[in-house]
Amino acid sequence: MERKLLHTPEGVRDLYGTECENKLLLQNRMHQVLKLYGYRDIQMPSFEFFDIFNKERGSVASKNMFKFFDREGNTLVLRPDMTPQVARCAAKYFENEELPIKLCYLGNTFVNKKSYQGRLKETTQLGCELIGDSSVTADAEMLAMMIEALLTAGLTEFQVEVGQTAYFKGLVNEAGIDSDTEDELRLLIQKKNFFGVEELAREYGLSDSVREALFMLPQLFGSAAKLDEAKSYVHNDESLGAIEHLKKVYELLKVYGYEKYVSFDLGMLSELTYYTGIIFRAVTYEVGEPVANGGRYDELICQYGKPAASIGFSVNVDFVLLALSRQKITLPASRLPLMILYHEGEASEAIKLATHYRKSGISVGLFPFETGRTKQDYEELALSGGYEAVIVADRAALEKAGLV
Repeated sequence: MERKLLHTPEGVRDLYGTECENKLLLQNRMHQVLKLYGYRDIQMPSFEFFDIFNKERGSVASKNMFKFFDREGNTLVLRPDMTPQVARCAAKYFENEELPIKLCYLGNTFVNKKSYQGRLKETTQLGCELIGDSSVTADAEMLAMMIEALLTAGLTEFQVEVGQTAYFKGLVNEAGIDSDTEDELRLLIQKKNFFGVEELAREYGLSDSVREALFMLPQLFGSAAKLDEAKSYVHNDESLGAIEHLKKVYELLKVYGYEKYVSFDLGMLSELTYYTGIIFRAVTYEVGEPVANGGRYDELICQYGKPAASIGFSVNVDFVLLALSRQKITLPASRLPLMILYHEGEASEAIKLATHYRKSGISVGLFPFETGRTKQDYEELALSGGYEAVIVADRAALEKAGLV
C-alpha cells in the first residue's frame, strides 16, 4: 500500500529536473511567438459545466471526458479541449467588441481515452484563437504562426497537413444524406473502412460522381498540385469553393516563406465536429500523433450567443518535447545555479554572497557544510545534482565578490 502511494495514476506523470526545465523553456519560447503576432493572454478554469463541451458543441466525446459532480449536483468536466472555453469567454466578455479578438492561452487538458503504453491523459496545450475575422488572411496567419512556433521550439523536420471540411461537406450535401448518416460516413472514412463506405453508398443510392469522390479522398494528399486533381472530382459549389480557398491560403503562405512546410489532405476529417472550414495538423517523425492541430469554427461561438467567425490552433507541448527528445534535438541550456557552502556560524556571510549573485541574475543554492564532508565531496554531488560550481562562503569568496 505504501509503495502504491508513490505512483501516479495511469496517463499522468511527474516532471522534474532537466525535463521540467526544458518544458518550461519550450512553453515560453512558443508563447513569445504568439505575443509577437499581437495575441493577448487569457486564463480559464480547469473544469467547467458539462454543457460547455457536450455533443452539440462538437467537442470530445462524452465517454472520453473526466466527469464529476459538485455539491449542488451539477455535472462538471475537467476540460478536454480549450476552444469551447475561449468561445464561451468571447461571448461573455467581448460581446460588443468591434475589432477582431486575438487571444492566446496555456493550460492542461484532460482526455480519458483508451490507454496504451505511454499515452498521456493530461497534456499541456499552448494555443490561440482569432475571433471575428473570416478572411483568407486570418487562415494564413494561423498556419504561419503555428509553423513559426514549432520552428522556434527547435523542430525542423515537420509537415503541416491542411484540409478543408467544406470539401467533404459539399459531397454530403450533394448526396442529400442526413446528419446521422453523415456522422457514420465520417467515421468510416476516418477509419479508412472503404468497404463500409461502399455499402453505405449502395444503401443510400449515392451517385457515381459522389461515390468516386469519396473513394478518392485518401489519395488526395500531397503538394499543392493535388488541389487541381481534387477539383476534378467534384461538381458542387461548396466543394469547389473549398479548393479555391486553399489555393488562396497557399499563395499567402508563400509570402510568409513557409510553403515548404505545407501539404494538403482533402480526406482529413477531425473528430471535433465544430470545425467548419480549413483544418490542419502538424506531424513529425518519432511521434505517433500530431504535435499541433487547428482549424476554423465559424458556428461555435454563436451557440454561446455571439455570432462570430473564428479560427485557432493548439500545440501539444508534451508531444513537442517528446519529438525533440527522440529526434536528439538539444534545447539551449540555461545557466546552472551555483552551490554556496557555509560553515556553522557563517550563515550571514553566505547570505550576503548569495544575495550578491542573485542580484546579478545568477541562481544560487545555499547549503550548510556538513561535518565529515569535504569540498570535493560537494563538487561531486553538485555535478550530479545540476549545479555549475561550488563556492565556499569564506573571506576569499567575499573579497572576490567585492563585499569586503
